[in-house]
Amino acid sequence: MDMNTPVSPAGFAAVDRLMARGAAFFGSRYALLGGAMSWVSERNLVAALSNAGAFGVIACGAMEPHHLDAEIAGTKALTDKPFGVNLITMHPRLEQLVDTCLAHKVTHIVFAGGIPPGSALKRAKEGGAKVVCFAPALALAKKLVRSGADALVIEGSEAGGHIGPVSLNVLAQEILPVMGPEVPVFVAGGIGRGEAILSYLEMGAAGAQLGTRFVCASECIAHPNFKRAFIRGAARDALPTVQLDERFPVIPVRALQNEGTKRFMEHQAKVLARFQSGELTKEAAQLDIEHFWAGALRRAVIDGDVENGSLMAGQSVGMVSREQPAAEIVAELIAQAAAALAARTA
Repeated sequence: MDMNTPVSPAGFAAVDRLMARGAAFFGSRYALLGGAMSWVSERNLVAALSNAGAFGVIACGAMEPHHLDAEIAGTKALTDKPFGVNLITMHPRLEQLVDTCLAHKVTHIVFAGGIPPGSALKRAKEGGAKVVCFAPALALAKKLVRSGADALVIEGSEAGGHIGPVSLNVLAQEILPVMGPEVPVFVAGGIGRGEAILSYLEMGAAGAQLGTRFVCASECIAHPNFKRAFIRGAARDALPTVQLDERFPVIPVRALQNEGTKRFMEHQAKVLARFQSGELTKEAAQLDIEHFWAGALRRAVIDGDVENGSLMAGQSVGMVSREQPAAEIVAELIAQAAAALAARTA
């Protein structure tokens, strides 16, 4: 949709009605959740999204509690709107990170990267935070809600970064009709336009999570080289990492292809040869493969090394065409949804 095309107030009002449940859950103007991207989703982008009416989420990643404490304080200095924190469930100091969030009265804690330990989930809820969990399958969605999750995110394989095997199109059909009536369910993975958000809202989603679309927000601190790679990238360029041998599992990560992804294939082949010759144990070989990407995301996002770093991106990267303020991206998404709704009744 051309941003200059007028959209009737009725279209916007209808989108507001469809987003009402998700917006009320987050305390935000719109039921749009910022995807937590390590090194990218820090105070500047998070505050910009919350100020724009969406719901920004800090990516804690591997941060230690004192780093997270400073990041939350820095975000609060830039916005008085609510925002959340995404915590990786495998972090060795998960409960201390939960306590850091609670000390700052963070309203929502998002647990990612696996099923959160019951103790961490309980601690978050008893401390007054709402808990959001990722549900990669219907059985897990039910289990998480029984365990106390207040809302769910269903993320399809179209997403950037670490991905599951199922597309959002299928997850939405399996999970929304069953879980939507129970708790707010937010859809994620490959979403780049308002019309897509609208279709999932009409299927029963409470809102949508977007990451890739916000990488080229002007407030985002990602290196200009990183942003340029996104602007140039097409959907077909964002591919999952490939595993050469099932004895050495590689967690699939969707990223733009570059020299690093080519070298990763070569590295796996060399490590396999060393294992087969008896030079490396199975454990040492697995660690060698896993360590290949250590620090690679930071190298790309912060240092701008887009050839050797990791360019984690969702398939919606083809819809990123320029750098623009976060508020403009949010307004565009809402206007696209409102225009699509209004066109039906015209």
